[in-house]
Amino acid sequence: MDLAEQIGPNTDTTGRRRAAGLLARATTGELQTAWDRLPAKPDVKPVRGPETGLVMVRGRIGGGGAPFNLGEATVTRATVLLASGTAGHAHALGTDKEKVRLAAVFDALWQESETRGFVETALLGVIEARIAAEDRQKAEETAATRVDFFTMVRGED
Repeated sequence: MDLAEQIGPNTDTTGRRRAAGLLARATTGELQTAWDRLPAKPDVKPVRGPETGLVMVRGRIGGGGAPFNLGEATVTRATVLLASGTAGHAHALGTDKEKVRLAAVFDALWQESETRGFVETALLGVIEARIAAEDRQKAEETAATRVDFFTMVRGED
């Protein structure tokens, strides 16, 4: 029995991983706007949190050396349950509890076939576009400061 059969028939682990990553990078405003645009608000029951704690951040020297403890980061997590029985989970850096609660709700809505399209277009697409624009701007700013070095050769050597 493979992992997909153990988890359940309608589970898309790669897609869910993508959705969870985008929800963690969402702004509170993006989540609130999508929530306000949601045609039918689901009944949501909190299961855990939102609660804030610390996680240890580990690093490696040179990317491949021995791991070491870099320090701690503040993380907020939440788990919610929709009336349909679908559980949603979310984690994000920082202490914004409302952001993480909404992200958990949208994680649960993404898992349901009736609302997945809305979550993809009204929220995840917006987040991806913002991240792509930020990456382009950073690349342009970096390219503007690029210096090309070259060596001039004397004619007698």
